Amino acid sequence: MKRALLILGVVAGPLAAQQPQPQPQPFFVGNPLGLPITPAADRAFEPMSTEVKVYGAIYSAESCSYDAERGVIVVPNRGVPQNVQTNNAWVSFINHDGSVHTARWIGVQAPADRPNLTPPLVLNEPFGSDIAGGMLYVADRDGGTTAGEPSVAVIRRFNLQTGAPAGEVRVDRVALFNDIAVANDGTVFATQTGDRGENPDPATWQVWKIAPDGRASLFVQGAPLRQPNGVALDQHGNIVVVNVGSTDVLTFSPAGQLLKTENAAQAGSDGLVIMPDGTKYVSSVLNGGVSRIRPGQPAELIARNIPNAASMCYDAGANQLVIPMNPNNGLAFVKIVGR
Repeated sequence: MKRALLILGVVAGPLAAQQPQPQPQPFFVGNPLGLPITPAADRAFEPMSTEVKVYGAIYSAESCSYDAERGVIVVPNRGVPQNVQTNNAWVSFINHDGSVHTARWIGVQAPADRPNLTPPLVLNEPFGSDIAGGMLYVADRDGGTTAGEPSVAVIRRFNLQTGAPAGEVRVDRVALFNDIAVANDGTVFATQTGDRGENPDPATWQVWKIAPDGRASLFVQGAPLRQPNGVALDQHGNIVVVNVGSTDVLTFSPAGQLLKTENAAQAGSDGLVIMPDGTKYVSSVLNGGVSRIRPGQPAELIARNIPNAASMCYDAGANQLVIPMNPNNGLAFVKIVGR
């Protein structure tokens, strides 16, 4: 019996070596809902019939952005954590009414197939996202697959027309960026929420600046930050940051000088949307409310009790806030009334 097994192993080895290896494929993105799910070689496609409505396609989403050209909400789905499977995330397109436009746009391929694309796709566990200059930016990370492997923050860019990867910047000194805001020239401002323990280290509360050439530097560190989370740019190009650990809404100049402090109606802030007239909307991931802060006025709650209200975006096509609900695997929609 042992001899037979040995002979079988000797024969199986060369046969296994002769198996065809995966070949590189052109990069492609997923179709809208219909068939086929992935693009056919002859480009044949039949959309789903109009009497069918689909809601969902969202899994552990932390942020969203609005694509004005397509008129859709762009939602990065984190998928499973890094220590379960790498390169598992994807990006969905959602219509104004919450129905699904494209279930999987970027990331329609299985994780094992993504390295064979041209260019290869890596999308591990995206948190914050933003759209600027025809690019979708996401705050992703590498590593962290085991307790002993460090996590490294990565800003990844994708061409908003084709979905193809368009470059990345690794910031080795940071394990994870939470939210990002991107200026028209491609400068990225990114928050590191940092320590939330009983005796937190304020030095871990940080906002980073990543220049278009990839140079990363600390923009603000420590107080008045207190577990910074959401970040956005106002109509003057200032950088506005909201804290998880306080109600503070902090406006910094491009040089990092604190210009103004406002307050949301609840602490635990995560999402931040700033309108052209300076009105700010802030969502609380801990307390579930959405604050409206009109210039020079105190905050007012316009929505309450949204579970895990994360980093929201503004859907200009429907004049509404769209709020990912993290582990609840859905999106909340809040119409803006009386702005």
